[in-house]
Amino acid sequence: MISVDTVYQRILALANKEQRGYVTPLEFNLLANQAQLLIFEQYFYDLDKAKQKDSDTSSFSDLEELIQNKLAPFISKQIVAAGVFPANAYRVGRIFVGEREAVKVDVNEAKDITASAFHSIGLTNNPIYTDSTAGGVDVEFYGGVANAPATCEVVMPPQKAEWGYDVIQSKALYNASRSTPFQLHASEETELVNKILVLAGIVMNKVGLANTAISLDQTQILQEKQ
Repeated sequence: MISVDTVYQRILALANKEQRGYVTPLEFNLLANQAQLLIFEQYFYDLDKAKQKDSDTSSFSDLEELIQNKLAPFISKQIVAAGVFPANAYRVGRIFVGEREAVKVDVNEAKDITASAFHSIGLTNNPIYTDSTAGGVDVEFYGGVANAPATCEVVMPPQKAEWGYDVIQSKALYNASRSTPFQLHASEETELVNKILVLAGIVMNKVGLANTAISLDQTQILQEKQ
């Protein structure tokens, strides 16, 4: 978790430097969630690249493990009710029938397997599933232990972050009870600040603000590569 107030105060300090602009609470909340989602989506591209490289799994610098740790809070195992995936799922991973992982096959292959008395016997311990052709249904299952529930690994997007506030004497004052922190890993705080500044510079048409953020971002990248 990352404090939404800490990030906002850093944004204000950097944005106000050299009179480059003021980011209102409404603007911050909008841009902050866009930045959080951009960072979250990048995890999947970075994870794919990390898997393609040889990693030293005994090292603290193992990138694949690091990204998986960042994604872990967003992953859960949920019921697939009547073949329908959980609402608002960002991505769906492995699918299970009971304790057995189901293997995805195409519709024609599923028909061949279920039509064969010999192959059907193995479906109890080796369930399969296909994309559903029925409207409003995501998947269809074959096999598994009778009455065993179907579940899936689901990646849910981060919850909406918000800097809550009360207006007192025309000034917005932070209200922790009405605020929601960022769900991202604590190590992403600087990246969040940089991305919000870039977005703020574009929205407010402040070239200097955007350039400052880009410069900070490039500095961070160089430090990570050293």
